Amino acid sequence: QVQLVESGGGLVQAGGSLRLSCAASGRTFSSYAMGWFRQAPGKEREFVAAIARSGDHTYYTDSVKGRFTISRDNAKNTVWLQMNSLKPEDTAVYYCAADRVLTRFPKEYDYWGQGTQVTVSS
Repeated sequence: QVQLVESGGGLVQAGGSLRLSCAASGRTFSSYAMGWFRQAPGKEREFVAAIARSGDHTYYTDSVKGRFTISRDNAKNTVWLQMNSLKPEDTAVYYCAADRVLTRFPKEYDYWGQGTQVTVSS
């Protein structure tokens, strides 16, 4: 079993940056692909980015390509989401998730963190 704890959210002005962290418990972190998702009020949870178990493949939703970067350090049991050039439409609760398979579909992820709020003001 994997427990995930996100941190790093907050309030930032448009054009600013934030770095989200997701710390995982357990000794099998490297066995899981990791994803970041977000959910804005009244909207469904949506895929943001994902990274393969070894970190050699990454995927992004089109709206964040070139602005967000997902990375991981298996020795530290941590995955990050660097968010640059933030826009008001990036405002949401951001969740990290773990799954054995690299996928962009939230229903396929087995483990989820509690989420961290990101608010981008205009």
